[in-house]
Amino acid sequence: MSLTKRDLVTVDDLSNKEIESIFSLADQMSDTLYEQSEVCKGKIMASLFFEPSTRTRLSFEAAMHRLGGNVITAMDVKATSLAKGESIADMARVIGSYADIMVIRHPWEGAAKVAAEYAGIPVINAGDGGHEHPTQTLCDLFSLKKEKGAIDGLNIALCGDLKYGRTIHSLTYALARMGASIIFCPGDGYEIPDYVVKKLTEEYGGELRKIAANDVPSLAGVVSGDKAELDALYLTPSTPHQPALLTDIGMRVDLKQGVDALYVTRLQKERTNTSDDDVKKSYPVIDKKTLKGKEFKETLVMHPLPRVDELAYEVDSDPRSIYFKQAARGVPVRMALISMLLGAKNIEMPDVEAGKASPPIYQREFGARCHNPNCAAVHEARYIDPKFAIVNFKPLTLRCVYCERETQPKYMASTKWHQGTIENKLYHNVQSHLLAKIDTSNMLFFESEEDAKAHGFKPSRFAEKGKKGGTDQ
Repeated sequence: MSLTKRDLVTVDDLSNKEIESIFSLADQMSDTLYEQSEVCKGKIMASLFFEPSTRTRLSFEAAMHRLGGNVITAMDVKATSLAKGESIADMARVIGSYADIMVIRHPWEGAAKVAAEYAGIPVINAGDGGHEHPTQTLCDLFSLKKEKGAIDGLNIALCGDLKYGRTIHSLTYALARMGASIIFCPGDGYEIPDYVVKKLTEEYGGELRKIAANDVPSLAGVVSGDKAELDALYLTPSTPHQPALLTDIGMRVDLKQGVDALYVTRLQKERTNTSDDDVKKSYPVIDKKTLKGKEFKETLVMHPLPRVDELAYEVDSDPRSIYFKQAARGVPVRMALISMLLGAKNIEMPDVEAGKASPPIYQREFGARCHNPNCAAVHEARYIDPKFAIVNFKPLTLRCVYCERETQPKYMASTKWHQGTIENKLYHNVQSHLLAKIDTSNMLFFESEEDAKAHGFKPSRFAEKGKKGGTDQ
């Protein structure tokens, strides 16, 4: 198994076994940190941080220096040709000729994906808008494994801004895959996005249910005082010894054993218009009082940092707090990742387990499009055609491959319309049985009848399905 010349854009780019191999190498490098200076000697890393960063940028740069490599850097969009209107693709092509590996942070969701498509060198996503932050998740998982021995079967509470926190999104996917149960404890209005929940429940076999606040009274009190319920994600097994499905009763029993980790996040103010006064009224705050709850007796307190007011300084001295250890472990974890992507190091591991088939890809220059205004493909529409994974046919659901937001177009047609005559250039409602008869490579999707007509298609007798009086006969 090798990660050589691979990209890391989302946490799903790595299998569980590949994550374990990174951890194995990170462990080795942690013990011999000062003996790695020849590993990437002569290699150059481009460090491109177009949003503020301290830990991620410096840990990546420290990692490359520890490996004996060199770093070239850009930290301000205004100081680059992007400010002149240069595309991410052109920037990536040029930097790909200067460096051997690229690390990029950008405010647009999917920007790292775009860079990876054009750079010609390994690209690592260091955070793309509110989408994902996969290397922070590697650091988080590494810390959990070091402190708890394993991740499978743990109860992890995620607290704070679950809506815009990209660290939360990547971590949630990874925890689900690795068999942990997740308790969502959002600040008011900062709940986990629907598209994240859908991916968890539909692709990782989880089930979202409610649990009574008295099962985790201390945490419920932090979130909203007298709140009667909290959201919890119940995960189906990833290993044979787990029960087929955790029940409400089973969850209560599990929680009596305690919450294994409390992962706290700050409000992502840069992605909201919320005032400080509004935040202070409802945003969860973790302090010594919180941690007195019996369910937190053995709980690790984690935070990706930086913190603001959501995690009291008085907790720093608590032996359960490991967030500074998390930050320190970022260097060996990123050393392992960089060296493996560059092919300088490898760990012998069994072949990657066969995964399920990838969904078909839909890409057209017109028709269905992503509606996320912060999607890189929307910003760079001059050269990027909308591109989606068809993740469901009933109902028809397209997921943008750049930002992972979903859309459900209402109408369809075929690029090879019946008999090839203009009279038969027809569009249909996606609820029609004809959806199953069109080869995915020939599918066209439209969001409105006006859009379909603008491209020369006329309504068929199946265009009315789903409307009053519509038919599918």
